[in-house]
Amino acid sequence: MPYTRAMTLNEKLDTYIKSHNLEDQGRIEEAKKLRKKVPLAPYLAKFLKDHLGKDALLNGGWNLSEAEAEYGSEFLTQ
Repeated sequence: MPYTRAMTLNEKLDTYIKSHNLEDQGRIEEAKKLRKKVPLAPYLAKFLKDHLGKDALLNGGWNLSEAEAEYGSEFLTQ
């Protein structure tokens, strides 16, 4: 799922709070999906790509918008 707009810090924090509330309600899978909407830190995306491979990174469902902004759109195809 492509993400076209950067999340603000407040949006990221709000998403994490909602995710924790879902976990408290026992809705674990929904919480995991919601957390993946927060952009993965570029350094972490690079680490995962280098150690798990690009396919694992792409199939993980994470928001990679910040990694693409930092490393360029070719980051995911190289």
